[in-house]
Amino acid sequence: MSELPVGKNISPRLLAFITALIIAGVVSVICIPLVKATYFSAIIFAATFLISFLLFYYTVEHFIYRKIKLIYKFIYQTKATKREEFFYNNILPQKSIEEVNKDVQQWAKQKREEIELLQLNEQYRKEFLMNLSHELRTPIFTIQGYVETLLSGAIEDQEVNKKFLTNASKSIDRLVQLVDDVDEISKLESGQTPLAFETFVIHDLIKDIFEEFSLKANEKSLTLEIKKGTERSLSVYADKSKIKQVLVNLIENAIKYGHPNGTITAGCYELDDKRIYVEISDDGPGIEEQHLPRIFERFYRADRSRNRSIGGTGLGLAIVKHIIDAHGQTITVRSKLGVGSSFGFTLDKTNSNS
Repeated sequence: MSELPVGKNISPRLLAFITALIIAGVVSVICIPLVKATYFSAIIFAATFLISFLLFYYTVEHFIYRKIKLIYKFIYQTKATKREEFFYNNILPQKSIEEVNKDVQQWAKQKREEIELLQLNEQYRKEFLMNLSHELRTPIFTIQGYVETLLSGAIEDQEVNKKFLTNASKSIDRLVQLVDDVDEISKLESGQTPLAFETFVIHDLIKDIFEEFSLKANEKSLTLEIKKGTERSLSVYADKSKIKQVLVNLIENAIKYGHPNGTITAGCYELDDKRIYVEISDDGPGIEEQHLPRIFERFYRADRSRNRSIGGTGLGLAIVKHIIDAHGQTITVRSKLGVGSSFGFTLDKTNSNS
């Protein structure tokens, strides 16, 4: 729908007046040869003008604008009280056709955006269900295979049955972890997990997590360290347990995918008087640029085959993003193949909240 020119933005009363004036003038000119008295022409002009004006004004005001009122009833869901209707109809100036046109365009744009959002959400829902089914199928089929083999006679073999039961137990643990992660992300999305804000030193938390992962890091000869120049302790105001979950996930991923003899560094930087920036970096294989915009989506895997062999539920980074979002902060990722990856997020400094 194209916008009406500003020059044609006239009121119903003025439109009826101009139309009646033209018709009265034309009729008077036609009647001049038929009547001899001048006052008859004036009477004809006045009568024609009055009748034409009333007719056109009634038509525009009570037909076209009644249709416009119906349009507004259709595009707006709110209902006015009788006092509001009287105020709109008798005190406020009537909206012009141009204003109505703009309102309808705005309504159409809003509905189009709502439809696009619904379509996008539907696509996410389909992908989520498909990925969830895929993630559940792997451990379930594995457990099923081991159980069926044991029931078929392998349970009598002491060496075989212990090995199969151990592998089945690992698949059950993976299944439990998947269910826990799905439950966690569902609570985060619905806002059912309240945040317990407190003041703590972010460096101390990082060092504690480094200590927890020291054995895993040693198995791959990985070095865990605080980046030089960022050793100064900084206090933050956040949910300590949730931020620990974020850091554990990021550091664990860096260990999983990092190259042997590599280095994982943590850096904390002051952005301004209110926020700091925490970054976990590695010199691992890196992530292709095409995957970066979707890296925080549920079940999204940049390399499905490699991730499958390493393990994980595919929900870790999605949970990380939801936790940071719940804090009202932002998380970013930088990566390049063959160079490594860096995940960073912002947090409030203590002095901005205490």
